[in-house]
Amino acid sequence: MKARPFLAVVLAAVLLLLSLAAAGWWLVLQHSPLQLQYQPLVSPRAARFVPRQAPLSLYLLTDGQRPEGYARAVAPGRQRRQAADAVAGLRDGAFAAAGLDYPAELASWLGPELGLALLANEPGGAADGWLLSLRSRDADGAHRFLQRFWQTRSLAGTDLQISSYRGMGLISGRGALVGTKPVPIATALVNDDLVLIASGRGVLEQALDVSQIDELNQAASPSFQQALGRLGKGAVLLTAQSEVMGSWLGMPAQLTGAGAVQELVASLRPDGRSLALEALLRLAPGATGLPPAPPPPAAAGDAGLALLAALQGQADSLALVQQPSRWPELWQPLLAAVLRVGEGGAEGLLPALVAAADPGPLLWSAGSQGWLLGTAVDQPDPASLEQGLAALGLTAAPLPVEGDANVMVWTRLEAPPAGRRIGREEGAVLQASLAGARASQGQLAWWGQNLAVLQEQRESRQTPRLRLAQLAALDQPQASLQWAMAAGPAQGLLQRWSTWQLLSGLAGRPLAPAVQGLSLSLEPGVGDSNSNSDINSVHLSARVGFG
Repeated sequence: MKARPFLAVVLAAVLLLLSLAAAGWWLVLQHSPLQLQYQPLVSPRAARFVPRQAPLSLYLLTDGQRPEGYARAVAPGRQRRQAADAVAGLRDGAFAAAGLDYPAELASWLGPELGLALLANEPGGAADGWLLSLRSRDADGAHRFLQRFWQTRSLAGTDLQISSYRGMGLISGRGALVGTKPVPIATALVNDDLVLIASGRGVLEQALDVSQIDELNQAASPSFQQALGRLGKGAVLLTAQSEVMGSWLGMPAQLTGAGAVQELVASLRPDGRSLALEALLRLAPGATGLPPAPPPPAAAGDAGLALLAALQGQADSLALVQQPSRWPELWQPLLAAVLRVGEGGAEGLLPALVAAADPGPLLWSAGSQGWLLGTAVDQPDPASLEQGLAALGLTAAPLPVEGDANVMVWTRLEAPPAGRRIGREEGAVLQASLAGARASQGQLAWWGQNLAVLQEQRESRQTPRLRLAQLAALDQPQASLQWAMAAGPAQGLLQRWSTWQLLSGLAGRPLAPAVQGLSLSLEPGVGDSNSNSDINSVHLSARVGFG
């Protein structure tokens, strides 16, 4: 009997220790950089000071240290320092471009939010001002920063003007940020923990004005709040209007012109060793969005999944397109880029002809042997392509091969290359070059750049596992477009993107070599059920994988 009180005390002590350990572990997890993967997307405080029609706004919803810590935590052991240095270099370079020294001026006090907005005097006009917002961990940090900020610039010859606007103290002057020529600068401190730095007193006064009028500021915009709810999670938030999508985001002119994409809201978050992007593109009234995937017949199953399951062989680029024949003109350049239309002469045009006649789904694969298309066996009918193929000078003919008696090829008669000496036995005979081939397997048809790629599809027992895993990670099986790329094509695509070039310049090093893959999907947006309105939009998901 005497043992019972002792056991009860021991049990209570053990439970107390377990509770303390669990609480400590929970606190560690909450402050771990790995929590960036699950960070909910919230409205930034600084959004109250940004006009709704600001050409561009960018918010980092964490402090400057956690992204560096995250990169160090998830990178392979030998690459941890290199990964952390790359993120730190990008961060320091971005602040340096704004005229601020992160290690010396910001690291000691900067809290979990910072923002940058480009502003324009006229709606739809070019950006001619900027607003930078920095949130402090405490009031002392913000006060010390502003004191040092203006002391440094005053010593450099800046004439300071201290005034009051809407009951708030403003300091303005014409001076130089670190390493820049003299420009107008104005600052304000909001609630002792939010520092606003603007390109002039007028820009700062405009920001303070819109913060008092919900109908004018970004934070109170219903469409902005709806976008945050639909995007869900993110450590970075970006908004952009059409006038800056080409110059700042590198989007093609056809998508940013009148009657195309009007607004973009995007979130970015780390996910393991990948960066996950979710974006909503709002289209202009009357602009044609992407065709949705039709619901599959219950008995037939999903044709897209059947194509993916039947695909064999190696693939550096893999795409699944729904209803390619119904893609509107606005999105045709994207489809042409996926199918590499025009590359390699006539054989590069055959995929475009097949896509234009195919009700879908259409599977595209490209590897070392060449490109491969997968369709339903009767969609499209090769006979329906005869006119277009004839216009390209291509002639169809059956060509039974070992293992498949149903192969059809398209050839073009060409003269021998200029300068080549022709033997007497050859005479003036023209040469037939292969532009494409087609074979059928059950309910599926395979269109290939050459016979070798069809043979690989027929005989290989190895699936493109990595590309299929990339598509599965997108988790958008009914998207109008699903596209996955290996390291080589992904790096090449990113290196041609002007925004990626800008980021590499800020980091002071090439960023593309670290990329191990890229995948993306596009699907029609979903309307707002509360307002019963059909919002014409497109939902973009993308993932960039790093080694």
